[in-house]
Amino acid sequence: MQANIDPAHLSAYIASRICHDLVSSVSSITNALDFMNEPQESEMRAQAEKLLHDGADSAASKLKFLRYAFGSAGLSKGAADIHEAKQITERFVSSHNQPPVLNWDIETEHLSFSHARLIMNMVMLAVDCLPRGGTIEVKVRNQTDGLGIGLTAAGQRCKLRDDTKDAIAGTEPQDGWSARTVQPLFTRIIATGLGGELKAESREAEAEVSVTATGLSAEG
Repeated sequence: MQANIDPAHLSAYIASRICHDLVSSVSSITNALDFMNEPQESEMRAQAEKLLHDGADSAASKLKFLRYAFGSAGLSKGAADIHEAKQITERFVSSHNQPPVLNWDIETEHLSFSHARLIMNMVMLAVDCLPRGGTIEVKVRNQTDGLGIGLTAAGQRCKLRDDTKDAIAGTEPQDGWSARTVQPLFTRIIATGLGGELKAESREAEAEVSVTATGLSAEG
């Protein structure tokens, strides 16, 4: 089942999600610049310069990732550079407060840009399940029915929200679509476009959430 959402609302919510992910980094840059315009001791200025550098680095990492995950970079033809995709994703994850540790287990020599885009969005889902950090395990396997991608998020207070689970299943959440729930829906749209199926499962006793995409077209 595919969710029924107006394209105008879909694009608006995605734009809002992108802005939400960037606002903290951009605010850090603005605050640092304002602070540097005030008379201050050299130590305070050094702290402001560090805040400016960290904010700019965080914004650049997020922009590069979001351009790939949501923008035209993820629609390129041919094979993606697996090393580059991993590096972009790792920098995005590390830009968060209490960032989880990202571990890779990829057993395929070919990933299309669409596959890489799907992995990035699945990682975003996993990060949202880990408010206190933890670990994210990414596995990619060639299977009999196509390519399979599996993520396991584990950590303190790890949880899959009900509205996120609904969105992954293609069901409109009880309170309607929002900038937060549209991202799991978008992840489902990518998986479906690759001929696959996206599922999520929460194991609260183990503080784990798993997200899997199976039956994906090998070529993308």
